Amino acid sequence: MATHEQIYQNQTDTYEFMVSKQPDLSGVINEIRPFKDLNILDLGAGSGRLSSVLAKDAMSLICTDISSSMLELLENKLTKQEVSQNWTTVVADHKSLPVADQSIDLVVSGWSISYIANTGNEKWDENLKLVMSELNRVLKPNGTIIIFETMGTGTETPNPPEFLTKYYKSLEEDYGFHHKWIRMDYKFKNVEEARKCTEFFFGEELVEKIIDNQWSTIPECAGIWWRNL
Repeated sequence: MATHEQIYQNQTDTYEFMVSKQPDLSGVINEIRPFKDLNILDLGAGSGRLSSVLAKDAMSLICTDISSSMLELLENKLTKQEVSQNWTTVVADHKSLPVADQSIDLVVSGWSISYIANTGNEKWDENLKLVMSELNRVLKPNGTIIIFETMGTGTETPNPPEFLTKYYKSLEEDYGFHHKWIRMDYKFKNVEEARKCTEFFFGEELVEKIIDNQWSTIPECAGIWWRNL
């Protein structure tokens, strides 16, 4: 099975179709920080699941990602939405952002920081420290950070992968983030579509659950961490 990094580079359309089956998160973001007329950074923007619902109301939107293929898909999506040219895309590493000091009101990051802050990476805590330092640098006083990460796919209550639990604990204990969780179920038209559209990303273990439970809706839990400067 391809790695997630390979998928983000080579299977962008397949990935985009899969995540399009999850709920719109604009209401969740707006509840934490109303985003109309804000200068926003989408860190690890990917195919634009967050950017596509923020762009129309943002004062400005910077979308960063390590995958140029994902950003190309995002650009096409925003162009088709005829969103005014208040947005830009930049290939960038989370730990070194080409963004001016104190220029951002709101940072959002969806399912992205975890790739360099999981315990499979021996420098996970150093990576997280560098990311947080960069976000603090680019945020204006009273700025807000909102982070979305997985709390388990194929589960109805939070059951995060063990390799992410230290990262999540650090967000709360070391960096002062508040936390809650929500359901982010994938809703497909039938069991076969659910299997076909998720196997490439999640593998055989989830496929077995889909078949055993005859799921056309795949349960997923997501964690939300947020902090105001």
